Amino acid sequence: MEQDAIARAAAYLAEAFETGNPLAPLPAGLRPATVEDGAEIAGAALDALGLPPNGLRLAPGPGGAMLAGPMLATRIVASGTPVALSTLRHPRLSAAAIGVLAEPLDPASTVAPVIAALHPAIDIAASRYRDGARAAAECTADLGGLGLVVAGRRATWNGAPLPVALARDGASVRGTACDLAAAFARAAAEARRWGGLPAGALLVVAGLSPAATPAAS
Repeated sequence: MEQDAIARAAAYLAEAFETGNPLAPLPAGLRPATVEDGAEIAGAALDALGLPPNGLRLAPGPGGAMLAGPMLATRIVASGTPVALSTLRHPRLSAAAIGVLAEPLDPASTVAPVIAALHPAIDIAASRYRDGARAAAECTADLGGLGLVVAGRRATWNGAPLPVALARDGASVRGTACDLAAAFARAAAEARRWGGLPAGALLVVAGLSPAATPAAS
Protein backbone atom coordinates (compact mmCIF):
# COMPACT_ATOMS: atom_id res chain seq x y z
CA MET A 1 0.00 0.00 0.00
CA GLU A 2 1.06 3.58 -0.61
CA GLN A 3 2.04 5.53 2.50
CA ASP A 4 -0.77 8.02 1.94
CA ALA A 5 -3.35 5.23 1.89
CA ILE A 6 -1.85 3.70 5.05
CA ALA A 7 -2.00 7.06 6.83
CA ARG A 8 -5.61 7.67 5.79
CA ALA A 9 -6.76 4.19 6.83
CA ALA A 10 -4.89 4.57 10.14
CA ALA A 11 -6.61 7.91 10.78
CA TYR A 12 -10.04 6.28 10.38
CA LEU A 13 -9.14 3.44 12.76
CA ALA A 14 -7.52 5.75 15.30
CA GLU A 15 -10.63 7.92 15.41
CA ALA A 16 -12.87 4.87 15.89
CA PHE A 17 -10.58 3.54 18.63
CA GLU A 18 -10.51 6.89 20.44
CA THR A 19 -14.20 7.80 20.17
CA GLY A 20 -15.80 4.37 20.24
CA ASN A 21 -17.85 5.26 17.18
CA PRO A 22 -18.43 2.43 14.70
CA LEU A 23 -16.30 2.39 11.59
CA ALA A 24 -17.95 1.62 8.26
CA PRO A 25 -16.03 -0.69 5.90
CA LEU A 26 -12.92 1.06 4.63
CA PRO A 27 -13.10 2.28 1.03
CA ALA A 28 -11.56 -0.12 -1.47
CA GLY A 29 -8.46 2.02 -1.91
CA LEU A 30 -7.75 2.05 1.83
CA ARG A 31 -8.55 -1.58 2.56
CA PRO A 32 -5.43 -3.65 3.39
CA ALA A 33 -4.86 -6.45 0.92
CA THR A 34 -2.38 -8.37 3.06
CA VAL A 35 -1.67 -8.94 6.74
CA GLU A 36 1.55 -6.98 6.26
CA ASP A 37 -0.47 -3.99 5.02
CA GLY A 38 -2.72 -4.40 8.05
CA ALA A 39 0.27 -4.38 10.39
CA GLU A 40 1.53 -1.13 8.85
CA ILE A 41 -1.89 0.47 9.31
CA ALA A 42 -2.04 -0.72 12.94
CA GLY A 43 1.39 0.77 13.63
CA ALA A 44 0.40 4.07 12.05
CA ALA A 45 -2.84 4.12 14.07
CA LEU A 46 -0.90 3.68 17.31
CA ASP A 47 1.43 6.50 16.29
CA ALA A 48 -1.59 8.72 15.63
CA LEU A 49 -3.04 7.83 19.03
CA GLY A 50 0.29 8.27 20.80
CA LEU A 51 -0.03 4.82 22.37
CA PRO A 52 3.20 2.80 22.66
CA PRO A 53 2.66 -0.97 22.74
CA ASN A 54 3.89 -2.87 25.79
CA GLY A 55 3.94 -6.27 24.12
CA LEU A 56 2.31 -8.50 21.54
CA ARG A 57 -1.03 -10.30 21.55
CA LEU A 58 -1.66 -13.44 19.49
CA ALA A 59 -5.35 -14.23 19.05
CA PRO A 60 -7.75 -15.91 16.63
CA GLY A 61 -8.98 -13.69 13.81
CA PRO A 62 -11.56 -14.19 11.07
CA GLY A 63 -11.67 -17.83 10.04
CA GLY A 64 -9.73 -18.89 13.13
CA ALA A 65 -6.26 -17.94 11.88
CA MET A 66 -3.97 -16.71 14.66
CA LEU A 67 -3.16 -13.03 14.19
CA ALA A 68 -0.54 -10.92 15.93
CA GLY A 69 -1.30 -7.43 17.15
CA PRO A 70 0.01 -4.89 19.63
CA MET A 71 -0.75 -5.14 23.34
CA LEU A 72 -1.50 -1.90 25.17
CA ALA A 73 -1.16 -1.24 28.90
CA THR A 74 -4.41 0.73 28.79
CA ARG A 75 -6.27 -2.38 27.65
CA ILE A 76 -5.36 -4.56 30.64
CA VAL A 77 -7.72 -4.66 33.60
CA ALA A 78 -7.34 -6.56 36.86
CA SER A 79 -9.52 -9.54 37.67
CA GLY A 80 -12.60 -8.41 39.58
CA THR A 81 -12.81 -5.10 37.76
CA PRO A 82 -16.32 -4.56 36.33
CA VAL A 83 -16.26 -4.60 32.53
CA ALA A 84 -19.02 -2.92 30.53
CA LEU A 85 -19.19 -5.27 27.57
CA SER A 86 -21.77 -2.96 25.98
CA THR A 87 -18.89 -0.56 25.25
CA LEU A 88 -17.17 -3.17 23.07
CA ARG A 89 -18.35 -4.01 19.56
CA HIS A 90 -18.70 -7.69 18.62
CA PRO A 91 -17.10 -8.95 21.89
CA ARG A 92 -15.77 -12.51 21.99
CA LEU A 93 -14.33 -14.07 25.13
CA SER A 94 -11.66 -16.76 25.33
CA ALA A 95 -9.22 -18.10 27.89
CA ALA A 96 -5.80 -16.49 27.63
CA ALA A 97 -2.45 -16.21 29.36
CA ILE A 98 -0.08 -13.30 29.90
CA GLY A 99 3.65 -13.96 29.98
CA VAL A 100 6.06 -11.31 31.25
CA LEU A 101 9.38 -11.60 29.47
CA ALA A 102 12.44 -12.13 31.67
CA GLU A 103 14.80 -11.49 28.75
CA PRO A 104 14.59 -9.48 25.52
CA LEU A 105 13.38 -11.15 22.33
CA ASP A 106 16.16 -10.64 19.82
CA PRO A 107 14.81 -10.69 16.24
CA ALA A 108 17.82 -12.79 15.16
CA SER A 109 17.30 -15.44 17.85
CA THR A 110 15.14 -18.55 17.77
CA VAL A 111 15.46 -19.65 21.40
CA ALA A 112 12.33 -20.13 23.49
CA PRO A 113 11.11 -17.02 25.31
CA VAL A 114 11.99 -16.90 29.02
CA ILE A 115 8.84 -16.12 30.98
CA ALA A 116 9.40 -14.38 34.31
CA ALA A 117 5.75 -14.40 35.40
CA LEU A 118 2.53 -16.00 34.18
CA HIS A 119 -0.96 -14.61 34.68
CA PRO A 120 -4.13 -16.43 33.65
CA ALA A 121 -6.44 -14.09 31.76
CA ILE A 122 -9.66 -13.66 29.85
CA ASP A 123 -9.23 -12.12 26.43
CA ILE A 124 -12.15 -9.99 25.24
CA ALA A 125 -11.68 -9.48 21.53
CA ALA A 126 -13.57 -6.61 19.92
CA SER A 127 -13.80 -4.66 16.69
CA ARG A 128 -13.85 -1.03 15.68
CA TYR A 129 -15.65 -1.99 12.46
CA ARG A 130 -19.41 -1.60 12.50
CA ASP A 131 -19.89 -5.02 10.93
CA GLY A 132 -16.75 -6.69 12.31
CA ALA A 133 -13.58 -7.53 10.42
CA ARG A 134 -14.24 -9.58 7.30
CA ALA A 135 -10.68 -10.73 6.65
CA ALA A 136 -7.39 -11.29 8.45
CA ALA A 137 -5.81 -8.17 6.93
CA GLU A 138 -8.66 -5.95 8.14
CA CYS A 139 -8.51 -7.48 11.62
CA THR A 140 -4.74 -6.94 11.79
CA ALA A 141 -5.20 -3.28 10.86
CA ASP A 142 -7.75 -3.05 13.69
CA LEU A 143 -5.00 -3.76 16.26
CA GLY A 144 -5.59 -7.49 15.84
CA GLY A 145 -9.08 -7.21 17.30
CA LEU A 146 -7.79 -5.98 20.66
CA GLY A 147 -10.55 -5.23 23.15
CA LEU A 148 -9.65 -5.84 26.79
CA VAL A 149 -7.56 -8.41 28.62
CA VAL A 150 -8.66 -9.26 32.16
CA ALA A 151 -5.55 -10.34 34.08
CA GLY A 152 -5.68 -12.75 37.00
CA ARG A 153 -3.20 -13.13 39.80
CA ARG A 154 0.26 -14.45 39.12
CA ALA A 155 0.27 -18.23 38.81
CA THR A 156 2.93 -20.84 39.44
CA TRP A 157 4.11 -22.50 36.25
CA ASN A 158 6.97 -24.91 35.57
CA GLY A 159 6.63 -24.86 31.80
CA ALA A 160 4.45 -27.97 31.59
CA PRO A 161 1.03 -28.05 29.88
CA LEU A 162 -1.80 -26.71 32.04
CA PRO A 163 -5.55 -27.39 32.04
CA VAL A 164 -7.41 -24.42 30.57
CA ALA A 165 -11.14 -23.70 30.51
CA LEU A 166 -13.54 -20.78 30.27
CA ALA A 167 -16.74 -21.12 32.32
CA ARG A 168 -19.83 -18.95 32.60
CA ASP A 169 -21.51 -17.90 35.85
CA GLY A 170 -19.29 -19.97 38.10
CA ALA A 171 -20.10 -23.24 36.32
CA SER A 172 -17.63 -26.06 36.80
CA VAL A 173 -15.89 -27.00 33.57
CA ARG A 174 -13.12 -29.54 33.13
CA GLY A 175 -10.05 -27.93 31.62
CA THR A 176 -8.34 -29.11 28.45
CA ALA A 177 -4.58 -29.53 28.52
CA CYS A 178 -2.89 -26.59 26.82
CA ASP A 179 0.76 -26.41 25.83
CA LEU A 180 1.46 -22.84 26.95
CA ALA A 181 5.15 -23.15 26.14
CA ALA A 182 4.28 -23.80 22.49
CA ALA A 183 1.75 -20.96 22.49
CA PHE A 184 4.31 -18.51 23.88
CA ALA A 185 6.88 -19.77 21.35
CA ARG A 186 4.47 -18.93 18.52
CA ALA A 187 3.82 -15.49 19.99
CA ALA A 188 7.56 -14.91 20.42
CA ALA A 189 8.18 -15.82 16.78
CA GLU A 190 5.61 -13.21 15.71
CA ALA A 191 7.14 -10.64 18.06
CA ARG A 192 10.57 -11.25 16.53
CA ARG A 193 9.09 -10.87 13.07
CA TRP A 194 7.77 -7.48 14.20
CA GLY A 195 11.20 -6.41 15.47
CA GLY A 196 11.55 -8.02 18.90
CA LEU A 197 10.57 -7.00 22.43
CA PRO A 198 12.47 -5.84 25.52
CA ALA A 199 12.58 -7.60 28.88
CA GLY A 200 9.45 -6.82 30.86
CA ALA A 201 7.24 -6.70 27.78
CA LEU A 202 4.17 -8.91 27.56
CA LEU A 203 3.29 -11.86 25.40
CA VAL A 204 -0.48 -12.42 25.44
CA VAL A 205 -1.80 -15.65 23.96
CA ALA A 206 -5.57 -15.80 23.51
CA GLY A 207 -7.94 -18.39 22.08
CA LEU A 208 -6.82 -21.06 24.55
CA SER A 209 -10.47 -22.11 24.81
CA PRO A 210 -13.34 -21.97 22.34
CA ALA A 211 -14.63 -18.42 21.97
CA ALA A 212 -17.81 -17.44 23.81
CA THR A 213 -20.15 -14.58 22.93
CA PRO A 214 -21.46 -12.84 26.04
CA ALA A 215 -25.20 -12.95 26.53
CA ALA A 216 -27.05 -9.69 25.98
CA SER A 217 -28.02 -7.97 29.23
